[in-house]
Amino acid sequence: MELAKVLVYLGLFFLVLGLLLLYFPKLFAWFGHLPGDIRMERGGVRIYIPLTSALLLSLLLTLVLNLFRR
Repeated sequence: MELAKVLVYLGLFFLVLGLLLLYFPKLFAWFGHLPGDIRMERGGVRIYIPLTSALLLSLLLTLVLNLFRR
């Protein structure tokens, strides 16, 4: 039963996230362009390493999941 609840909550989370991205695309325009995100372009090669964005996303997901556990 616990797994079912987790899957329902994840589904709702992704539904809300998808709707936000669909109707408010500029809301997440900052993601991937934060200080600490590494971008390199040389010739036809692009390298992109989103360090700060990944850390911020990890922190946010940790907080949200901890709220659901309690």
